[in-house]
Amino acid sequence: MKLIVGLGNPGREYDGTRHNAGFDWVDQLAHKLQVSLRPESRFHGLCAQIRQKDADVWLLEPQTFMNRSGQSVAALCQFYKIQPQDMIVVHDELDLPPGVAKLKKGGGLGGHNGLKDIAAKMGTQDFWRLRIGIGHPGDRNAVVGYVLHPPRKEEAPLIDEAIARSLEVWPLIVQGACEAAMLKLHTKA
Repeated sequence: MKLIVGLGNPGREYDGTRHNAGFDWVDQLAHKLQVSLRPESRFHGLCAQIRQKDADVWLLEPQTFMNRSGQSVAALCQFYKIQPQDMIVVHDELDLPPGVAKLKKGGGLGGHNGLKDIAAKMGTQDFWRLRIGIGHPGDRNAVVGYVLHPPRKEEAPLIDEAIARSLEVWPLIVQGACEAAMLKLHTKA
């Protein structure tokens, strides 16, 4: 992997919301790796470059708002010649309950506007996604309000647990052993 993208919305008013699960994951990874994300205007986001096993890996949090995440991702990928199969996008997932994290490559976009914009700007849906379950409000008309609010008191620790558990497979992800990471993550008790 050459690029790890965490999706979310910038600004204090979105801190701690369900939609910012991707930002939360990348923030925790950066903390674990003892690196700081810094604003990078040419990539429209917060970035950090790390060295893992003699390879450069970028961490990116687009600051373009969710619906325009592809602008940030495409700018960094074009500049560093990163192919879609060499990146993983970490995002909130309505179709998984809180406490569940799943890894997959390609597939549908599930109505996720951040993924839609990345796929449109990259010209493919064939990239890895780490999906952090946030649950569904039960009514598709309530989705926007749901994702832009913090999780309920009983959901927050489950989401935090899914993030922590999925961070455990980081060594496999960074080596490009995503199938092994997927197997390990999906078979955890």
